[in-house]
Amino acid sequence: MYQSFYGFKVKPFQLKPDPNFFFGSKGHKRAMAYLEYGLSQGEGFIVITGEVGAGKTTLVRNLFRELAGEKIAAAQIVNSGLDSDDMLRLVAAAFGLPHEDTSKASVLIRLEQFLRQCELQGKRTLLVVDEAQNLSPSTVEELRMLSNFQTEDRPLLQTFLLGQPEFRKTLLSSGMQQLRQRVTATYHLGPMDLAETRAYIEHRLHTAGWRGDPSFGENAFESIFGYSSGIPRKINGLCDRLLLMGCLENLHHFSSAEVNEVIRDVQQEFDMPGELADGSRSAESRNSEEGENTVGSLKNVNDRLATLETSFTSLLTLLKQILSLAGVNKNLRKDKV
Repeated sequence: MYQSFYGFKVKPFQLKPDPNFFFGSKGHKRAMAYLEYGLSQGEGFIVITGEVGAGKTTLVRNLFRELAGEKIAAAQIVNSGLDSDDMLRLVAAAFGLPHEDTSKASVLIRLEQFLRQCELQGKRTLLVVDEAQNLSPSTVEELRMLSNFQTEDRPLLQTFLLGQPEFRKTLLSSGMQQLRQRVTATYHLGPMDLAETRAYIEHRLHTAGWRGDPSFGENAFESIFGYSSGIPRKINGLCDRLLLMGCLENLHHFSSAEVNEVIRDVQQEFDMPGELADGSRSAESRNSEEGENTVGSLKNVNDRLATLETSFTSLLTLLKQILSLAGVNKNLRKDKV
């Protein structure tokens, strides 16, 4: 919608990883250098970690684009929450090999034949596993075993593991010693700072055909950074919503006021309504509170009944006194007569 309004050739802040929008921040350049170093070594594992939305997938796709002219057979896996046997079949599928209705031994044989064929053709073989934090220790070990396919002087397969920070716990666990010995480089991709966040936004705008409309105030960049903490995916999501609002309200300049308005809208959309928040409590907690409320209600009823009973008793006593006085007065009148 806002593409034509602002004259963009494409959406500048799409959430899908696109290597055409790759921005070389300090962290991304260093991570890319580690990947390129790993490729130059032609062996072992390269481990890149980063927070959700830090740009790890875009990093790899940019690497694949740079490798397009080289003799490298590369495949990427993103569905990593599998057991070891299914992971082997997924690796075979990623390289275009038959894998259905076959035993594990058959899959391994086909993989080895494929790797040796690539070697004869002068190609190197690269496997990239994304979302590595979802890998079980047994699946990681299965991937390590694939590196045992070797020629006399080097392995036939090289593997890059990309994941969120918790993958480091898996890597450092006691059963991963053999894998750690084969890791040639590891790097953690951190968030961008304020200056890089501004440069990142302007880079994506220029790539999409930006000609200065809309403009952004300095405080707008500060608000975007404050919300996103320099995480590319959060920046993209916020800026996409900001441009949509600008289109709907015919805005051609954004300050912190407009940015903060969009931030409030986004936060409200993800706030849990009060009833749902109450409903999310455990049944035990609800039952306990319901029990307490019931006991409290009964106590209140008992207290009210006791009060009414006391009042009624007092009223009867008073009524008796009035009747008694009335009888005395009647007798006195009789005596006078």
